[in-house]
Amino acid sequence: MSLTTLALIALVPLLIWRIHSRLKHQMTRQRSILSRHYTGLFVFVVMILIPASELGDRPFQLAALAAGAIGGIALGTYGLRRTRFEDTPEGYFFTPPSRMGILVAMVLVARVVYLGIEIYMNQGSNRPNPRFTDSPITMLCLGLTAAYFATFSAALMRWRQRMRKEIGDS
Repeated sequence: MSLTTLALIALVPLLIWRIHSRLKHQMTRQRSILSRHYTGLFVFVVMILIPASELGDRPFQLAALAAGAIGGIALGTYGLRRTRFEDTPEGYFFTPPSRMGILVAMVLVARVVYLGIEIYMNQGSNRPNPRFTDSPITMLCLGLTAAYFATFSAALMRWRQRMRKEIGDS
């Protein structure tokens, strides 16, 4: 075993732990900032549309992306029912269900780490490196994560617009 492989084996758990702690910190009570919700919706929809545009000749991967997106929308809708929304004098706040958000995000992180290890293992061999859109499992994970967070962003935008309308009506 080479030194680089040993370093990789030691650093992957550290990387996953750091990503998990960062996500855990992000899944707490947050101030609702409308521009972030617009940006989040745009980014996560683009995360689905770009791979979908490349998968026209691969229907199985496209179906996996669509199935992941449908699952992500369903999980996002369920998660929104468990989200706590607050209208306080300091501003608008929301608290998403942390375990569900972390789990959905870590599914994609685990798949990306797996692809990175697979690319590393292919070094020096004649096998081609896998592309991100080659695997239906990767497309399922991407669709699930992107649709989950896009659903959250869209719902938060609607909530803020409803709050704005209620203030205007009173």
